[in-house]
Amino acid sequence: MSRNKPLDIVLHDVVIESLAAEGKALSHVRLEEDPDDTPGRVLFVEFAVPGDVVDVRVTRKKKSFLEGRIIRISKPSDQRLSPFCSHFGTCGGCRWQPLPYEIQLAAKQRQVYDQLTRIGHLQVPELSPIIGSSRTVEYRNKLEFSASNKRWILAGEDPAALSESERCGLGFHVGKFFDKVLDIDHCHLQREPSNALRLFIKDYAIRNRLSFYDIRENHGVLRNMFVRTTDDGQVMLIICFGEDSPAIPGLLEAIVREFPDLTSLYYVINTKGNDSISDQECLLYHGQDAIYEKMEGLRFRIGPKSFYQTNTLQALELYRKAREFAGLTGNEIVYDLYTGTGTIAQFVSSRAARVIGIEYVPEAIEDARENARANSIDNCEFYAGDMKDILTDSFIEQHGRPDVIIVDPPRAGMHPDVVETILRAAPRRIVYVSCNPASQARDIALMAHKYTITAVQPVDMFPHTMHVENICKLDYNAD
Repeated sequence: MSRNKPLDIVLHDVVIESLAAEGKALSHVRLEEDPDDTPGRVLFVEFAVPGDVVDVRVTRKKKSFLEGRIIRISKPSDQRLSPFCSHFGTCGGCRWQPLPYEIQLAAKQRQVYDQLTRIGHLQVPELSPIIGSSRTVEYRNKLEFSASNKRWILAGEDPAALSESERCGLGFHVGKFFDKVLDIDHCHLQREPSNALRLFIKDYAIRNRLSFYDIRENHGVLRNMFVRTTDDGQVMLIICFGEDSPAIPGLLEAIVREFPDLTSLYYVINTKGNDSISDQECLLYHGQDAIYEKMEGLRFRIGPKSFYQTNTLQALELYRKAREFAGLTGNEIVYDLYTGTGTIAQFVSSRAARVIGIEYVPEAIEDARENARANSIDNCEFYAGDMKDILTDSFIEQHGRPDVIIVDPPRAGMHPDVVETILRAAPRRIVYVSCNPASQARDIALMAHKYTITAVQPVDMFPHTMHVENICKLDYNAD
């Protein structure tokens, strides 16, 4: 039998029991081949709500679990909400739209506890109630859209009947298909002019015959775009082109005419095989070279490559809690690892003697230094480079042993060498901010023989998704 042969298993009247990991819901079912199996095999289902009664087509079958998708809802849960987005179910984002927000928050709280205790096997105190987002739509300050000359074909569409221009799309990648882009009509994640910009650029490209990017063949003019916004209405647009073309200036000029209030317009010629612009030159075409966000009287510069938390209002809640956990008195040396543009470093600087920030991206460190100058902060120092290469015993000897270390690493967590250096530095407290409680649990487990978790605070940065931010306060075991 071919490994790729589709499964021919349909399960009827499946009662969805609870939410599970990765945004899926869970039930237990008995297969005909296992009539005596109790309580049944675990079945994971996407886009389901606890209490739903559904018919499910099994898409994956393993010895200990099944995966499936809903083909019919015979009885919706009393808790089920109507999705607010027309792209729900096809777009890979906002999978929890049918769930009331309070249920989303409870699931994320449970996720944090489960990952710390089951993955890290850690002893944790009672978790503080998760901090929910004041905005559950239009909360993002950054979105990326991808162009494709072979967009995702919707149910009911006949590919053979579509013209070349009708096959083009500008939107989000479809989950599990790196080469498929769903053309987006309206996205609820970011305030206008995000949608207006995307739709104008798509329409202009089609009318003027600019080729859309072919992801597999790595060619085409219109490749992807980023929209960055601030809470007070500044807008930065970065357009990435897959190849140089004499048609590019025409598009850029048309954007400026259509959106005269645009704060900043950059473009990038990216001919390499991936969409990252961290190693590309961003060319300013129009407006200011940066936008600026304000937070507690501090002003932060955001350039085209800058890292900045994508939910501005929740970032303030996150940083306030991290500062509280640090317990600073004004006399401490603080290391802020993975500092980005130095937001946390400067946020805690008024309550510390010195703050030392380290970040991989040189442009982010330049932003951090400029931010510190603009904010008249003179007790922060910033260094660029790979964390495991910069944070060494000799670096610590040169700059002073930290009393408190704040870490906010990428999803993969910290390199083991970094963890070992932190352990040798032996700060009295570590504040671990994480966008991935699973890697956070793994890293903390490596330090558990010297540090005890004394507080845990989940923060919801991304409503309608399964993602959750978490802060752990670790205190040194004096004995």
